[in-house]
Amino acid sequence: MKPVIKGRGSAENPAVRFERINFVADDDSSVDDGAPETVYYEDKTKTIISYNQSPDVSFDASINPYRGCEHGCVYCYARPTHEYLGLSAGLDFETKIFVKRNAPRLLRKELGSAKWVPKPVAISGVTDCYQPAEKHFRITRECLEVLKEFRNPVGVVTKNYLVTRDLDILSDMAEVDCASVVISVTTLDGELSRKMEPRASQPQYRLRAIAKLAAANIPVTVLIAPVIPGLTDHEIPAIMKEASERGATEAGYVMLRLPYGVADLFSTWLEHHYPHRKKKILRRIESMREGGFNSSQYGVRMRGKGIFAEQIEKIFRVSYGKFGFSRRKTTLDTSRFKREGPTQLELFR
Repeated sequence: MKPVIKGRGSAENPAVRFERINFVADDDSSVDDGAPETVYYEDKTKTIISYNQSPDVSFDASINPYRGCEHGCVYCYARPTHEYLGLSAGLDFETKIFVKRNAPRLLRKELGSAKWVPKPVAISGVTDCYQPAEKHFRITRECLEVLKEFRNPVGVVTKNYLVTRDLDILSDMAEVDCASVVISVTTLDGELSRKMEPRASQPQYRLRAIAKLAAANIPVTVLIAPVIPGLTDHEIPAIMKEASERGATEAGYVMLRLPYGVADLFSTWLEHHYPHRKKKILRRIESMREGGFNSSQYGVRMRGKGIFAEQIEKIFRVSYGKFGFSRRKTTLDTSRFKREGPTQLELFR
């Protein structure tokens, strides 16, 4: 078993599913000798808006400024997407980040097309748009500026306090019902968060972000994601109470699922940090996933099945009413969308 790497969620690079041969050096000093450096690569994608038809998510269109995520959340369901690039779902996912610097330009082009039908666009459908790279590259902010220009509604999902940097844009958009933010809170335990989500904002900063967003009249949802049975499920009422007191008006949760190699990464992480609870946690997950660790079935994958899944849902529902959540989803308005180009006079300026 490889030693824990400070500041990283995974300490290993398991074999890539789509590679026939996996090379492992005898002396992998880049992994064992301290925390490896994060490397950024330019992603020259041709389009930026992705579409889905899943009934489990509230948006049809989304943009992801980055591929890979330096937050290093060990449980992240997006980790296997790095395997499509010939990279590992482990350490590669959080140290090899692909940056879509042309995202704002592509977004402007796609929104300006006559083919675009105005609809809310989610930012962070896969990886976090406010991960550490955003502080330097500012791609998310530039995309928000484009969306504001077109008055196209946006829903941001993040677990990083950096979202408060863009209060000016988000508050302007919220005034015309074109912006909402979802803050993901997994736990209120700072020590657990440092182990499980090593480079994401600490829980107290996420709660501060909720307060700042609410104070700026930006609709805020707290998303308890993922709920980890046997490890964090008992925190649901406390998270909802803290979020409600800071101004969150909506709440949701997503049950942990561990696709492909993420199951092994998570199991290894439990062995490192919570060996005495490992068996209980894994058995709870299996009981909710029909004997496995993942489910892709619509209507089930976000909630799970079985008695423990039902108990968690009941705890959430009771807390939802107790702490005054509105039971009313934020409605984003597409009627103000505008596609005006420059006027004839502006072309000569």
